[in-house]
Amino acid sequence: MSALVESSRDGHVALCRLNRPEARNALSPELMDQLATAVEGFDADPEVRCVVIAGTDEVFAAGADIRALRERTFEESLRHPAASFWRRLTACKTPLIAAVSGFALGGGCELALLCDLIVASETAAFGQPEITLG
Repeated sequence: MSALVESSRDGHVALCRLNRPEARNALSPELMDQLATAVEGFDADPEVRCVVIAGTDEVFAAGADIRALRERTFEESLRHPAASFWRRLTACKTPLIAAVSGFALGGGCELALLCDLIVASETAAFGQPEITLG
């Protein structure tokens, strides 16, 4: 499996960079699991004082992987392993910082909002376009 999240540490600061450019960093179940695992690992390290979650200059995260969601029933969505992603991140005691540049849409916007602090570039754009889906 390719690294959908590139993790690194510089002193007391950890970085988790979303790495799914072909899908504009859409939050697939695999990406979500890799991100949560990386954050949990850094959270367990007492030397890490904050975790920065970033995308690219063009897009933070374009939201949920709608194609994958279309194939699931409502009941399957509730039981899917990706459903635990949000609980896993909120359980993190280490401060989370969203470094947002470009689009933070849908689930990407929600990921940024889950963080303790958002640092947004001048190109950052937040939105919830899924309200037009049904």
